[in-house]
Amino acid sequence: MTSIFDENGKNIPCTVIEAGPCVVTQVRTNEVDGYEALQLGFDDKKTVNKAAEGHAKKAGTVAKRKVVEFQGYKEDYKLGDSVTVDVFKEGEFVDIAGTSKGKGFQGVVKRHGFGGVGQATHGQHNRLRAPGSIGAASYPARVFKGMKMAGRMGGEKVKVENLKVLKVVADKNLLVVKGCVPGHKNSYVIISK
Repeated sequence: MTSIFDENGKNIPCTVIEAGPCVVTQVRTNEVDGYEALQLGFDDKKTVNKAAEGHAKKAGTVAKRKVVEFQGYKEDYKLGDSVTVDVFKEGEFVDIAGTSKGKGFQGVVKRHGFGGVGQATHGQHNRLRAPGSIGAASYPARVFKGMKMAGRMGGEKVKVENLKVLKVVADKNLLVVKGCVPGHKNSYVIISK
């Protein structure tokens, strides 16, 4: 993340995203596939298998690292066309989906916001961040599914909606959006209107 100043001098937190050029690698139609969609590819692959190489050769390009399908597009694109950041306009709102940062194995206080067992007095010894009781005795004699317990946190798909486009830098294919987006630096995200 970074920040920019608006015309009133207010500091706005924002994220800069490289959004293109994306190549149309496949156009799905109702007649052939049963639905309409546009498949876009971004970022060239370094090592390519034969299947990915053949798929990209139909579009007249090299194989891409990230390939995503979009439905409900308005424009008429052909195979091999390039989609740039010009499809976005300043001031409009977009949704951005990506994989969140992985936090590893975490306890219940960090993962679910538990308050711990209680005060540090009255016999509490190293129990401040413990989960407490997780079930009853002979009935049900098991732990219910979905019980909030310690475990792996992060590394899951997250979608942030209604982020405002602050700036479109067309010559460098950069998109500046207000706020933060999911994922670590240099990770792939999916931007949709």
